[in-house]
Amino acid sequence: MACVFEMFLLSVCLGMFALTASADDNRNLITQLWQLPVEEATGVSNALLSKTVDVQELYQLLKTGPVYRADVPLGRQLLSRISTDGTEFPFMVWIPESYDPNQSWAVDFVLHGGVSRPKPAPGNNFWQRSFDRIAPDDPTDRIIVMPSSWQESFWWQESQADNLPAILRQLKQTYNIDENRVTLTGISDGGTGAYFFAFKQPTEWAAFFPYIAHPGVLRNPQSGGGYRLYFENLMTKPLYIVNGENDPLYPASSLDSFIAILEDEAVHYRFRAIPEGEHNLRWFPFELEAIEKFKTEHPRDPFPDSLQWVADRTDRYNRLHWIKINAISAANNPSLLKVDRRGNHFTVDARGVSRFTMLLNPEEVDFEKKLSVEINGELRFDELVTQSRETMLHWVKHDLDRSMLVTAELTFNTE
Repeated sequence: MACVFEMFLLSVCLGMFALTASADDNRNLITQLWQLPVEEATGVSNALLSKTVDVQELYQLLKTGPVYRADVPLGRQLLSRISTDGTEFPFMVWIPESYDPNQSWAVDFVLHGGVSRPKPAPGNNFWQRSFDRIAPDDPTDRIIVMPSSWQESFWWQESQADNLPAILRQLKQTYNIDENRVTLTGISDGGTGAYFFAFKQPTEWAAFFPYIAHPGVLRNPQSGGGYRLYFENLMTKPLYIVNGENDPLYPASSLDSFIAILEDEAVHYRFRAIPEGEHNLRWFPFELEAIEKFKTEHPRDPFPDSLQWVADRTDRYNRLHWIKINAISAANNPSLLKVDRRGNHFTVDARGVSRFTMLLNPEEVDFEKKLSVEINGELRFDELVTQSRETMLHWVKHDLDRSMLVTAELTFNTE
């Protein structure tokens, strides 16, 4: 009898060991998935598909995320990334000495001004002046990133539209970053860059902080922009705007019409006109407490109930969180996609959009019940939707975002 009982205990222990080993293997695969480039992650994805039984198991693994190491570089680091065309993009990153991989960390990107200068030479401290003004004391509660821009690569050009998310991805591969507390601050030309990402590519960011800048620069073809600005694209993310009253370049009064539109469109913003302020950041220490409070009060919502996005191209600048415009009715013409989600019912207003995709998350909709989609007043879909591990892995490879996981997608033609 005792022998039988001992065999039973042994089988239980072996089973528990097998479960633990399997869980460790899966967590290691998730870590590998995080660390590999998108184009090299197919093998790891296939391994995860073979080891995980259902969507919920994989979802929980991805939501937990990779194993972050403690023996990583801390303090100030001068790094760089190489783009596909061979361009080197230097950046400085500050990792607090108190960094703990068991907690997630906020990240502040800070974009410097003076982008019409030549590319900084190796070893040039292009970041120092902005760092000293924005973070005068060694910060202990966040990671700070200071990329570089120059006359061939303005903040509001495609090269930087690719660069900043790529830097963020690079950091996510090593450090435990809170995906919903990543902010973008810009000074002067850097503020123009902050406006650019707010108008064109806001998904990764929680809030934008353009200082002593003007969004009108983006409309000027001579400044490398020439963009059409759609205020509908500012509806999801808050802005903290600061300009000096006596700024010779961008006085606070020059933003009156811009602020009036923000007010009319109910964009969430705060505008500070600094009395007698000029084109500098001397006001920053006095405004810092309010800025930090704004950041704390406005984390990113990865799956807002309502989204609207205007796009005039589909090769880029065509996604906002869980909606994506795949095709527009007329080339270079603006197309509007507005989606409201109430439980399992989606109401869509699509103007000039011929095809779009909605990305779905199991914490936002109930996949045990039918999903209904009404497009331009017509009920176009009323069915059960099957979640997919392949879909989840496809999007997580691109986003590396534990809080914005997608288990199903629906694509509709509107014409």
